Amino acid sequence: MQQTVLRQTELPVGTKRAKGWKQGITNSLLTLYALVTLYPLIWLFISAFKSNEEFYSRPFLLPTIWKWDNLVRAWKVSGMGLSLWNSTVVTVAALVLTLVIGALAAFVLSRFEFRLKSFFMGLFLLGMLIPVHSTLVPLFILMKKIGILNTYGALIFPYTAFELPLAIFVIAAYLVTIPKEIEEAALIDGTGYWGIFFKMMLPLSMPALSTVAILGFLRFWNDFAFALVFISKPALKTVPLSLSAFATGYMTDYELTMAALAIAVLPTIVVFLLFQEQIMKGMTAGAVKG
Repeated sequence: MQQTVLRQTELPVGTKRAKGWKQGITNSLLTLYALVTLYPLIWLFISAFKSNEEFYSRPFLLPTIWKWDNLVRAWKVSGMGLSLWNSTVVTVAALVLTLVIGALAAFVLSRFEFRLKSFFMGLFLLGMLIPVHSTLVPLFILMKKIGILNTYGALIFPYTAFELPLAIFVIAAYLVTIPKEIEEAALIDGTGYWGIFFKMMLPLSMPALSTVAILGFLRFWNDFAFALVFISKPALKTVPLSLSAFATGYMTDYELTMAALAIAVLPTIVVFLLFQEQIMKGMTAGAVKG
C-alpha cells in the first residue's frame, strides 16, 4: 500500500521535471532565435559609431573609439531633417487615406449583401496580386500627363492605391466577427449607418486599423523605388533617398551610411513598440469564428 502511494506521488514530480526541462529548452531556443533575429539591428547600431577603417578591419566587434559625431555629420550631410519631414508628411497622408477609404469599403463589404459583392472582393484580391514595381513606367507617364510629378501626391496616391486591398481584407475580416445584433440595436434606436460606422465600427475595429497602420507605415517609410522615380527635387526627397547620398559609383562612406540608417530606423522601432499589441490582435482577427 505504501509503495503504491509512493509511486503515485513520484509520478507527478517526474512529470513536472519533464515539463520544466521542456519549458527550459523552449525558452532557450526562443531566446537564441530572438538574438539571431535582432543581431542585424544590433550590428547596425554598433557600426554607426565606427570609423571606415574599423568597419572593414573589425566588422563584428565593438568600436575601440565610439565616434558619436557620426550621427551629427550624417544628419547634416544627408539633410536628414528635411527628409524626415517629407517622409512624415507622405506617410501620414497616405495612412489617413488608406485607413478612411479602407475602413469604409470594408464596412460595406462585411456588413451588407448586394449583387456585385463577390466581384468587388475578387477585384481587390486581384489588386494584391499585381507586382507593384511593374507599374512604375505606366504611373510615371500618367503622373507626367496630369502634372503631379515632384509633388507629395506622386507618392501619396500610389501608396494608398497599393495598400488599399490589404487594408480592406484585414479590416473586413475583423468586422465580420462583430455581432450584427449591435448594429441592429443601433438602427432601432435611430442611429443611421454613418453613425454606426463612426461611433461603433471604427472604435471596435481599432486592432485591425492598427495592424493596417503599422504595415502601411513600414511600407511607405522604407519605400525607395517610387520615391526615386517620381521625385527628383532635392527639397522633396524622402529618407530612403537621403540615405543614397553617401554612396557613389566608386565608393561608399560606411560610417556615415550606418549612422544615417540608425537614425532612419528609429521611428519604425518606436511605432512598432507602441502598437505591437494591437498588431497581434488585428493579425489574428477572423482566424477563429464561433
